[in-house]
Amino acid sequence: MTSPRRSLFVAAILAGSFLLFLVQPLMARLALPRLGGTPNVWNSAMLVYQALLLGGYAYAHLIGRLALRRQLMLHIGLLLLAALTLPLALADLPGFGAGLEVFWVPALLFASVGPVFFLISAQAPLIQRWYSADPDAGDPYPLYAASNLGSFAGLLSYPLLIEPLLPLVQQSLVWSLGYGAMLLLLLLVAAARWHGETQGAAQGTAHGEAEPANTADPVGWRRIVLWLALAAVPSGLMLSTTTHLTTDIFAMPLLWVIPLGLYLLSFSVAFAQQRWLARMITRAAPVVVLLAGGMAMVSQSGGGLWLLAASVALLFVIAVALHSRMYELRPDPSRLTLFYLVMSAGGVLGGLFTALLAPLLFDWVWEHPLLVLAAAALIPLRWFATWQARIVSGGTMRIVLLGAGLLLAFVLGWLLFYATLGDVGLWAIVLYGGLAAIALVLAFNRFAFVAVFCCMMVATSLVGHGRTYAHGERVRSYFGVYNVITNTALGLRILASGTTDHGRQFLHPEKRREPTAYYGRNSGVGLLLARTSQVMGKGADIGVVGLGTGTLACYREPDQTYRFYEIDPAILDFSAAGKFTFLADCAPDSETVIGDARLALEREPAGQYDVLVVDAFSSDSIPLHLLTREALQTYRRSITDGGAIAIHISNRFFNLEPVLAALAQDAGLFAAVRADAPDTASMLTYSVWVVMAPQETTLTAITQDSPPATWRKPVAPAPSVWSDQYASTLPQFRWHELVD
Repeated sequence: MTSPRRSLFVAAILAGSFLLFLVQPLMARLALPRLGGTPNVWNSAMLVYQALLLGGYAYAHLIGRLALRRQLMLHIGLLLLAALTLPLALADLPGFGAGLEVFWVPALLFASVGPVFFLISAQAPLIQRWYSADPDAGDPYPLYAASNLGSFAGLLSYPLLIEPLLPLVQQSLVWSLGYGAMLLLLLLVAAARWHGETQGAAQGTAHGEAEPANTADPVGWRRIVLWLALAAVPSGLMLSTTTHLTTDIFAMPLLWVIPLGLYLLSFSVAFAQQRWLARMITRAAPVVVLLAGGMAMVSQSGGGLWLLAASVALLFVIAVALHSRMYELRPDPSRLTLFYLVMSAGGVLGGLFTALLAPLLFDWVWEHPLLVLAAAALIPLRWFATWQARIVSGGTMRIVLLGAGLLLAFVLGWLLFYATLGDVGLWAIVLYGGLAAIALVLAFNRFAFVAVFCCMMVATSLVGHGRTYAHGERVRSYFGVYNVITNTALGLRILASGTTDHGRQFLHPEKRREPTAYYGRNSGVGLLLARTSQVMGKGADIGVVGLGTGTLACYREPDQTYRFYEIDPAILDFSAAGKFTFLADCAPDSETVIGDARLALEREPAGQYDVLVVDAFSSDSIPLHLLTREALQTYRRSITDGGAIAIHISNRFFNLEPVLAALAQDAGLFAAVRADAPDTASMLTYSVWVVMAPQETTLTAITQDSPPATWRKPVAPAPSVWSDQYASTLPQFRWHELVD
């Protein structure tokens, strides 16, 4: 009889899963110059990977009907064929047009990484099935914990090790070498099982005969539907947490990896052979859901670290609790591939809802509180219900307790709502805790528990959302959620994305042409555009990457030509509909190019602009592909020899000045920095602009005599130059901002 050789199977699963989740951020970096960096791009990519995972699990389920030797030969043979697509590269797929990114991004990733991802994704269920082919091997399901540990390690190793140390070409080569090592491990697995007996078939299947009919109990449709729900909610919540964090808490790209990492880690806990940790987290889940999930509908949170921690803790606890419940409902190992196929299908359903349907159906990230509410309806409550049954016995007593509890919850909910009308203080915290306590007392009734929890979410968020809808409007596109807020007290209309203002306009007709926010007359870009005619002559041509509210249009002089580049059609719609009138008032004949600015500039004639302004940040997220050596080469090509480039680098989380200094030095450009800190009463915003010019005389003419702030030389350049092949954001991250 063949030894189970558990460590060999664990190593093979770890290797495949490590590669599987290392390839995700690697492909994102390869695609960055074409995709940009918004949260929905990441969500679309995740949906592709979930769909490929579903396909891989379906393939594993289908070939599981073959004899063991045939499974081994077929899978290894297909992996060898897929190796012909290596090293990894981006497919040459033309764009589908503006507004169709939700379809183009998945298509591009399918074409680029589909074959290898599809086959590697099948290995976790296949190797578990091959492991269980030995009757002495034991329960195969805990091997799935090893699979997700490998996934977690692969995901984290990219930003912490691979990206900072290696350029993309070498990253792809290292991944290809890892693919070869994984194939070697699979050959060893095949050798270990080639002469092994199969469960229930003695030596029949091992010698090429078909596996016998399955004698395990059938799996009913109710159980399958429950599996789907238990898989779909954590999957959708992982994506919605990403969007929620980057939209309303911390608009920071490094956060995108945290929800996925915790989601993967939850499987390792939930499927572990030792059950104590999973049980402990599952018992704590109702409390965590109430205390952290009750804030799931809060908008414009302001970026507190405690709310960030609460959001990611909520995701992890829910994922562990629901995946643990799924593990408890696992079938006989003979139904293993069906179990993983249904689980993967649930993951895809959650991804479809969050990444595709929600942006079309909702004007805010409403999918996030809906998924948290669904989790409250699914998490195990047995531990609370058991000890409550000892205290509350008898149907009449339960009915009285339910009625009194729900009535009290309604009253406390109204009081909490009124408490949030002002500053949230001690009373609001006490009322919030009181509602959570009532929900736990009523946990013996699932409907009552969910109802009180829903009351908590509405009471804490109704004021914020009500004010947004009362004083403005919301628009959601593929690239983000935008709030247009009219503040009559200040006489302003504001465009905000998440916690960041992207433009402001005075409502009074005599003041509405006055530049505000980051674009005041003493800001770097304001001084540059005001002096363009003086420095570069009449009739200058100006290009602006990033439209926003169109504020910069009001620096246009009668003989100048302005042209804007905007990736999101929804932004242009605000100006076209008259929400912001900078364009209509100051540059009505200007052209706006819809699409990625870098790609558009690469197609257009060289030297077409005297000034090029780059201001394309979405909240505090970095459009990394617009800040690389290749991007700067495109900008330099687009301006005349006597022209200038202005780049906006104001950012809460990243110190980009050393990056721009390194880029300017690498390109042989002269650079100056202006940090403007105006009086906030003027409705201007602190801003940092870097101006670069091919000629030192041009830069001198732009930067001379500019009080009250002064132009200065950039700080010491970063040790490495960002490029399409190599860029690491970690060295430039302002860690203190997490706690300030």
